Amino acid sequence: MSEEQTIHVEVAYALPEKQAIVPLDVPLGTTAVQAVELSGIADRFEGLSLEGVKLGIFGKAVPSKQVLAEGERVEIYRPLLIDPKEVRKARAAEAKERKAKGAAES
Repeated sequence: MSEEQTIHVEVAYALPEKQAIVPLDVPLGTTAVQAVELSGIADRFEGLSLEGVKLGIFGKAVPSKQVLAEGERVEIYRPLLIDPKEVRKARAAEAKERKAKGAAES
């Protein structure tokens, strides 16, 4: 009888006030979303829905069906509240306004 081969992975999720990293051993061939489900991490965070959740491995976005390798950390990403492009545009507009105001005062 052959023993099922497993790999060690981690599942991580963080809020500004609370973080969790769940280490677990999963069967070889486990996908990122399967590891998240097996970790039970959703039970630790009120309001965390795994429906359509964005996942990554060590800071790089991956599809939920990504097969995991030994030692990988699956990260659950929170939805962005503000589009990063809009934030950059707003900063650039503020800087331009400050520059124009400074030139006008000279």
